[in-house]
Amino acid sequence: MNRNLITDHPPANHDLRPERSDREQKLLERLAHDGMGWFKALYPRRRKLAGVASRIEALGTEFSSLSDRQLSEEAISISRQLHRDSFTPPLIVRSFALIRETAGRTLGMRHYRSQLIGGQVLLQGAVAEMETGEGKTLTATLAAATVALAGIPVHVISVNDYLTSRDAEEMGVLYRALGLSVGCVVHGMTTQQRREAYDCQITYVTNKEIVFDYLRDRLTLGARIDPLRLQAEYLHGRGERVNKLMLRGLHFALVDEADSILIDEARTPLIISGSSGGEEEQEFLRQALEIADSLREKVDYQLEPARRQVHLTEKGRKRIGLQTAALGSLWSGLVWREGMVSQALSARHFFHRDEQYLVRDGKVEIIDEFTGRVMADRSWEQGLHQLIEVIEGVELTQRRETLAKVSYQKFFRRYLRLAGMTGTAREVAGEIWSVYNLLTLRIPTNRPVIRKRLPGKILPTLDAKWQAVVERVEQLHNQGRPVLIGTRSVAASEHLRQLVSTAGLAHQVLNARQNSDEAEIISCAGGAGNITIATNMAGRGTDIKLGPGVREVGGLHVIITERHEAARIDRQLAGRCGRQGDPGSYEEILSRQDPLLSNGHGSPIADLSKFLFRGKLSRLTMRHAQKKMETYHSKVRKELFLQDQQQGSLLSFSGRME
Repeated sequence: MNRNLITDHPPANHDLRPERSDREQKLLERLAHDGMGWFKALYPRRRKLAGVASRIEALGTEFSSLSDRQLSEEAISISRQLHRDSFTPPLIVRSFALIRETAGRTLGMRHYRSQLIGGQVLLQGAVAEMETGEGKTLTATLAAATVALAGIPVHVISVNDYLTSRDAEEMGVLYRALGLSVGCVVHGMTTQQRREAYDCQITYVTNKEIVFDYLRDRLTLGARIDPLRLQAEYLHGRGERVNKLMLRGLHFALVDEADSILIDEARTPLIISGSSGGEEEQEFLRQALEIADSLREKVDYQLEPARRQVHLTEKGRKRIGLQTAALGSLWSGLVWREGMVSQALSARHFFHRDEQYLVRDGKVEIIDEFTGRVMADRSWEQGLHQLIEVIEGVELTQRRETLAKVSYQKFFRRYLRLAGMTGTAREVAGEIWSVYNLLTLRIPTNRPVIRKRLPGKILPTLDAKWQAVVERVEQLHNQGRPVLIGTRSVAASEHLRQLVSTAGLAHQVLNARQNSDEAEIISCAGGAGNITIATNMAGRGTDIKLGPGVREVGGLHVIITERHEAARIDRQLAGRCGRQGDPGSYEEILSRQDPLLSNGHGSPIADLSKFLFRGKLSRLTMRHAQKKMETYHSKVRKELFLQDQQQGSLLSFSGRME
């Protein structure tokens, strides 16, 4: 870690807000950088990391003999040395040994060797790929506490409020025993509460909350951000802007579920907006839907379901022009009217209730398709959200006008130091290096993995698939095994709920409608004979503990009912079973009518499989469709990344913000 990061920031001072500047890379620079990542990935590191872990374990006897008071004094001593000497290997060993012993006394858990190795990877500024169930939450405390002891503010970033609050509360006992302050930022907190949480030495926060707080700070600072001017304001007691800021800068971030945050969500920029429009605009949206409904598919427009894109034909453009000729001034602009009708067609064809969104308490709420969770207070851009509100017959919100926005790619690249951990990163390791300059290192498991993959089925119709799922669940239930059935959407989970209920099987459902009961549902999912139906939100961050007698009958069984657009998410779901040496198994029960194929993702192999429907060819079809979507999403993220860099260069030249 760079020595210039060792800066002790007084809790109340917001005058220094360090962050890394972003510079556009030329083609040859990008190629050289990517090549360097490939070379570094080949460098043997595991043996060296294991050697350091042995030295940490060897110190266990020395630290275990200390009293609690002596342990606290040791924490103060290590903190002073870290401030003075930076992150030297001997200091890291002592710091990790101290944290390990303190965790044993306060949490009743001592870090395993695999977690000691993972902690080193995080401290080095890399992504630690640890199998699901290997204790990433406890692993994070090694790097977070060591960096905080050195006087550097730490942000531990997670995917949702539940995990953020849980981890801050559970791990806070350990941090406070080390003399460190801990804050937590979740949705609904006031500005003052947020500022106090960010003033702590370690802050647990969700990815969306910290990015929005960053954007709010940017709006507070104004269109031009001059660090020297901010410093002068503070020194001369004219820090009105400075005193309103929440963040102290972007020092060190440790990202949990790194592939989900850094990769899956990287396509969507986060936007702060203000209201615009009124009754006239609402009538305009209704007219757009009426015009869209009058157009003919394949004549006036073409649909590309795989990419959710609408392409107007020449006939369609003329038809729109004729229909809008007498509708008023809002329809006078050619690009504006065609764009809004295209949005209306997208709303009709690509956005469906209980799949991309749900309606709750008279509001349209977006469902995150990668996590299965509702994204609170989020709305689609360019009138799409309001068009869906018209379709659903709920009260219209006003269209939002962008005030500030930033992508996850741009935001996380601004941290002076970045690290991450996840159970599934190897498939996107190249992209993580290319965009974030982070190596991905696999960490050996604490115990051998004995998870079994059972032969799967790919059935010709959706009805046949769901019937097979119910029969399989009933069979496993009768054996006394707990079953977790993974679905892609709320609609699919609700459909399966009805079928399982009809079969007379007691069960629990975990989706965006029941997310407030997540902890309770998950805590019971490993009990003998229990049945849990869940969207992919069940694949992140929570342990399913096996009940009495479950190990003897084979452990938890996972049924995957639909492939996702990224194989990593399927692997996360499968990883819910067979954790920490427990027995477990999983299988796939799929259909050729699943959206991954029926939306055209699998062509041309999907067309061939209609006539030659066999096991191997069907699996090839599914994998081809999945790979196709992974490649497409990767391409979109790469294009967004390049656009961000180009925009950054222009804004840097003009001196303006995003």
